[in-house]
Amino acid sequence: MDCRGEKKLFVAGTWNFPQTRLHSTPAQQRPPTGISMLKHLTSKIKSTGPISVAEYMREVLTNPVLGYYVHNDMLGAEGDFITSPEISQIFGELLGIWCVSEWMAAGKPKNLQVVELGPGRGSLASDILRVFSQLSSVLAGSSVTVHLVEVSPRLSEVQAQTLTGDQHQTAGTENEPVYRRGTTSTGLPVFWYRGLEDVPKGFSLFLAHEFFDALPIHKFQRTEQGWREIMVDIDPQVDEKLRFVLAPTPTLASSTLLQVDEQRAHVEVCPEAGVLIQRLTDRIARDGGASLIADYGHDGTKTDTFRGFRGHNLHEVLAAPGTADLTADVDFGYLRRIAGEQVASFGPVTQQQFLKNMGIDVRLQVLLRNCADAPTREQLLRGYDVVMNPEKMGERFKFFALVPHSRLAVPSQGTIAKKKGPAPPPVAGFSQLAL
Repeated sequence: MDCRGEKKLFVAGTWNFPQTRLHSTPAQQRPPTGISMLKHLTSKIKSTGPISVAEYMREVLTNPVLGYYVHNDMLGAEGDFITSPEISQIFGELLGIWCVSEWMAAGKPKNLQVVELGPGRGSLASDILRVFSQLSSVLAGSSVTVHLVEVSPRLSEVQAQTLTGDQHQTAGTENEPVYRRGTTSTGLPVFWYRGLEDVPKGFSLFLAHEFFDALPIHKFQRTEQGWREIMVDIDPQVDEKLRFVLAPTPTLASSTLLQVDEQRAHVEVCPEAGVLIQRLTDRIARDGGASLIADYGHDGTKTDTFRGFRGHNLHEVLAAPGTADLTADVDFGYLRRIAGEQVASFGPVTQQQFLKNMGIDVRLQVLLRNCADAPTREQLLRGYDVVMNPEKMGERFKFFALVPHSRLAVPSQGTIAKKKGPAPPPVAGFSQLAL
């Protein structure tokens, strides 16, 4: 008996959606990509049977021919949502300060790689590099390089224009690890990769802002027969429509991804996030550096967070696939468990608390004091409210960090007395910043 014989678990349009992410103004009508993606998915399901939610997300978002991220510029005023770096310049500046703070705490290593996963339009990287330029005397003598992991050719072009103007070029062949490279106006080299595994080894600060929430998730439901995976199937009652069903028997995912002591009745697990955290953990433990992850998320408490975004509105996740963004809240408890004892983890803390610890109030007052233009002052205040207000992004967004244990070790002074040296500075953002 396959999934088509199972009782339908959810009906399109009846999901109990959580609070939405901040949206932009309505996007223009999409081209008929969604129709082609729907045909692709229905053909796949007819051939192999129902697919997991993870496979559905992977196809819809990153299919090399029809994927949403591959062909759309979904950010900014004309996209499907706006991220914090697009709202307030202070957000990116404070993350630039975080990078400098962690670099200094590590002993100011000669080579500094700033690695961003899913850089959007390049706004965050641009703000960070502006801080680096302003703190050039602090960074003097260091070799700074920028490394961007981006699967969307279209977005990489936007990022290149933002960061390098016309000073960039694409690789000669598709097989090269670096598929685009350029130089900023201040002479810093920028490189683009399709995966983290292609980024060179070395001391690195890894940034992931609204990246993990787009990675494919598996969804599971507790039943009287045990855990069952939620799958995507064709609705037999309606042509060209998809529906959710329960797998009739345990799947490989339901047998291997769930914790034995899981208490929730509905669980979302993102194994790709686990693999990525393992890679980050290995690199940080081996080469030094740190990772800062900022996203919508929870600490292992939420259940059903899978949702879609298109224009100003929530979008039914199975409707017109390929025309909307798909996302699920990040389970930071899962990320911490995967990181294990190899590195030290901090958070999650709310965006409001993180930015306050980083000195956002002081920075806002400095900018307001030096700004006489009324519209600009209003924009600064409005941006501050959006990223800090608990009813907007302040509480819904969380920050999580990974650092090597050596970062927290108290150095010894002398070989005979073995006196302890000064305590290392706290990890910026998770306590009040002191540069």
